[in-house]
Amino acid sequence: MSADLPAFRFDPNPSPVAANERTARLVDPGFGRVFTDHMALIRYTEGRGWHDAQITARAPLTVDPSTAVLHYAQEIFEGLKAYRLDDGDVALFRADANARRFRDSARRLAMPELPDALFLESCRKLVETERDWIPTIDGGALYLRPFMIASEAFLGVKPSAEYIYMVIASSVGAYWKGGARAVSIWVSRDYSRAAPGGTGAAKCGGNYAASLAAQSEAIRQGCDQVVFLDAVERRWVEELGGMNVFFVFDDGSLVTPPLTGTILPGITRESIIRIARDQGMTVREELYGIDQWCADAASGRLVEAFACGTAAVVTPIGQVKSADGDFTIGSGGTGQTTQRMLDALTAIQRGRGTDAHGWVQRLG
Repeated sequence: MSADLPAFRFDPNPSPVAANERTARLVDPGFGRVFTDHMALIRYTEGRGWHDAQITARAPLTVDPSTAVLHYAQEIFEGLKAYRLDDGDVALFRADANARRFRDSARRLAMPELPDALFLESCRKLVETERDWIPTIDGGALYLRPFMIASEAFLGVKPSAEYIYMVIASSVGAYWKGGARAVSIWVSRDYSRAAPGGTGAAKCGGNYAASLAAQSEAIRQGCDQVVFLDAVERRWVEELGGMNVFFVFDDGSLVTPPLTGTILPGITRESIIRIARDQGMTVREELYGIDQWCADAASGRLVEAFACGTAAVVTPIGQVKSADGDFTIGSGGTGQTTQRMLDALTAIQRGRGTDAHGWVQRLG
């Protein structure tokens, strides 16, 4: 750590979960419901900078009713996982990329940029403290949720002068029990996730809140997820409610929507692009229309489609539904390329595959 950055102090939880109770919770943790004993916390004050870095007991927050985040939504977050490797070590996957994206999100929402070193140290120290919370079940991991909120108590539309940065940890199993399954998605015609000049490329809570009405509509239509089109022409496929999307063609090429500022620059997305190119595949980042998607699926030119993100990693898309009609992609199940991308990525994350790009950061 740099001399001008705060060092972490450790305040152990005086009442940690008993070992036998922790073991019972890790048998089937699900996703995002089992939390560990500790959290990381750093404060920011205008004129003072970042201070009071600590690993401390996970506990509720007490905030004033006028706290800025409650009124003006200055909030950003990240999501990444710590894995137990086959040789017993624990590792983070591409945490440096999460640190960079966290700074980008902060800049967009007029929040102070957390130095990468502090982001990485907060994640490392929390994982080192909570490594016993990493499930040993297939697909098990420790999901980390770094986030920052505006904490100044005031009513006025301006950037806050105070912020709280925290990292909480959740023991998780595989997102889909029994392995990845093909999902059905609903094409939203009435809702947009983000528009040019907006916050689409930032990982902020408002983007996800904006997706919930459309996601509820998808559920009512019998679908698992929603896919958004661009806000201007309502023509170009952008992303799902919380995942990027890829299209696989009969010539073996991949297409994914370009990063034009309206979709999230997913770290899993970038990883898949690199892996696919390493395997000799052609990957194009280009606009792809919903009408073309339907036509290519009908003609057989499009053979697979999948979504990707930190939580579910890679998820096959089997069927697309909309007010204009439905269509099935390929066999409606998991395609060979989709499975190959999933296997290659998880092999690197678990220490079983060659880490050609230095993505895995071992913590010992």
